[in-house]
Amino acid sequence: MELKYKTELLGTSDEDIERAAELIRQGEVVGMPTETVYGLAADAFDEKAAEKIFAAKGRPSDNPLIVHISELTMISEIAAELPQLAVTCAKRFWPGPLTMILPKTPKIPSSVSGGLDTVGVRMPSHPAARALINASGVPLAAPSANLSGSPSPTTAEHVMSDMNGRIPAIIDGGECEAGVESTVICFEQDAIKILRPGRITAQMLMEVTPDIRIDKGVLNKVDSSEPVASPGMKYKHYSPKAEVFLIDGTSEQFAKYIAEQDVKNAMCIVFDSSDMGGLKIPFISIGSTAVEQAHKLFSALRDADKNGAKVVFARCPKTDGVGLAVYNRLIRAAAFRVIKL
Repeated sequence: MELKYKTELLGTSDEDIERAAELIRQGEVVGMPTETVYGLAADAFDEKAAEKIFAAKGRPSDNPLIVHISELTMISEIAAELPQLAVTCAKRFWPGPLTMILPKTPKIPSSVSGGLDTVGVRMPSHPAARALINASGVPLAAPSANLSGSPSPTTAEHVMSDMNGRIPAIIDGGECEAGVESTVICFEQDAIKILRPGRITAQMLMEVTPDIRIDKGVLNKVDSSEPVASPGMKYKHYSPKAEVFLIDGTSEQFAKYIAEQDVKNAMCIVFDSSDMGGLKIPFISIGSTAVEQAHKLFSALRDADKNGAKVVFARCPKTDGVGLAVYNRLIRAAAFRVIKL
């Protein structure tokens, strides 16, 4: 892609939000902070603006975008139907990191929905994101603000690293709280199916309905010819330039396995420094709880590249609660290379 912009770094003042909103109204793309990760925001009703998002990311056009709203009243222009279960979820979890897949209205261009007759909708809780939506006067289509396939950005610096020259402006709203993208769900009668795990967990969704299902694509590779309703399911995602290997074993087994490897420019992603058992190999610790791990994961993957790692060995997290989201991102970063000890 031709780098045609001198990318501005904006703050969150009213003046800067208005500057970003004016760019949105002109059909441009703006880097936007949310509570999950930074997004590339454009007018969700403008097909050409959506195409600019795909061009900036280098993203496959059959990978759907998520539409962001600031008020529940906006959903009538986006969703053709709103099941009662969706209304209950919205009241319980919005604003927050939950995306619902719903039948779309004709106002949503095919480029936004990835050619599907459904669209993902969410209401972010980050004040700068909500202010930008309000100032723009339209819902905003916004995938993660990274080059396609690379780790999602959780700071404005990450966005600038990937998008400098590709978009006209980035709003710096600080470090993202969650660190992984929103939970994506769809509805099957009285059941909720999780298509992409995030900070809203299966256990939390059970407060709405006891019938919670996990899509096979959460833990398994999806066939390249199969259409998907959620971003992050189909292609290799979230990956640094380094080759990532997910290591499934105890901390002792992990340390022993690493000690036996003769790999140059290797780095480890571990939960806690004690996992390394005194080994000399460089490592990045991302915390002992799943919430900490989610918050730090993408930053750690980017740091691996910054430190020149060619191979990254990552410890396999637990798959309950928020841990399922961490595992889901890591297994895709590793292109499903899992070594069971």
